[in-house]
Amino acid sequence: MPFDFRRFDIYRKVPKDLTQPTYTGAIISICCCLFILFLFLSELTGFITTEVVNELYVDDPDKDSGGKIDVSLNISLPNSQCRLVGLDIQDEMGRHEVGHIDNSMKIPLNNGAGCRFEGQFSINKVPGNFHVSTHSATAQPQNPDMTHVIHKLSFGDTLQVQNIHGAFNALGGADRLTSNPLASHDYILKIVPTVYEDKSGKQRYSYQYTVANKEYVAYSHTGRIIPAIWFRYDLSPITVKYTERRQPLYRFITTICAIIGGTFTVAGILDSCIFTASEAWKKIQLGKMH
Repeated sequence: MPFDFRRFDIYRKVPKDLTQPTYTGAIISICCCLFILFLFLSELTGFITTEVVNELYVDDPDKDSGGKIDVSLNISLPNSQCRLVGLDIQDEMGRHEVGHIDNSMKIPLNNGAGCRFEGQFSINKVPGNFHVSTHSATAQPQNPDMTHVIHKLSFGDTLQVQNIHGAFNALGGADRLTSNPLASHDYILKIVPTVYEDKSGKQRYSYQYTVANKEYVAYSHTGRIIPAIWFRYDLSPITVKYTERRQPLYRFITTICAIIGGTFTVAGILDSCIFTASEAWKKIQLGKMH
């Protein structure tokens, strides 16, 4: 007797003449297909879309930076001349630099009465400050004016990512034009290291920061202290990491199979219950007629 491979078929076919189509079954079948199509499109959208997940950990993510952080500063002082404006940098490692000029540019404003300072420089990964002042000027002005507008203050790489809403330029747009011209401004920054890893595994290092500020006129026993715009910073030990992820293909296939199988199973049970109830009702009606 030849071996019949068809015995392994677990999906036995029922001849068409032994099946009975019903209106209820047709309605359930159409609704079932529409429901499957809706769930399939929803899952397909989720599979195509890149998800960004974040995590926190304690570490220095950019160990190849040499203990440095790149800073980009863009600030306008509409009532201070460019010959008076300078950038000073100091920190707890002993750095004290007055009148930093590398990678910086001064653009006259208001016919030379004001100045826009743009600069890129680096700071050490220790607490410190950098400040815009007239300390580096050869002669101090009689009436210094530190009213200003901050266009940009950022640390590290610039992240152009739409689905991340972080404080990478928290002071951008800060307007102090109506402040007391003789007042100093203190911006207290808490810098948070941030890592962004794309789908290819490439990492970019940036820094977010929170800010608090105060405005004051400072005096000493010799008189009023020359005002300045201070940016005092400290680093957070917590690193924020953003990682791009896409749903694995096997999980997408598994979900689609579960949707199709589950929907048809539930629809079959529902159709069977309705058909059984309908047949039972017909038998009751026939019994009443006899």
